[in-house]
Amino acid sequence: MVVSKRHPQDCPRINIHESWDLQYWSDRWSVPRRQVVEAIRRVGDHVQDVAQALGKR
Repeated sequence: MVVSKRHPQDCPRINIHESWDLQYWSDRWSVPRRQVVEAIRRVGDHVQDVAQALGKR
């Protein structure tokens, strides 16, 4: 049985190469995917760092 991932599984990082991961965080923080990608490029891929860069919790 193949399980499809649709949301992060307590992972502290955002995978910029997975569209579903970017979409999840974009929706959660109510920002465009482009903005999530730009924040990752500035501060790295740790969820807490990206959230802080976007002014989110």
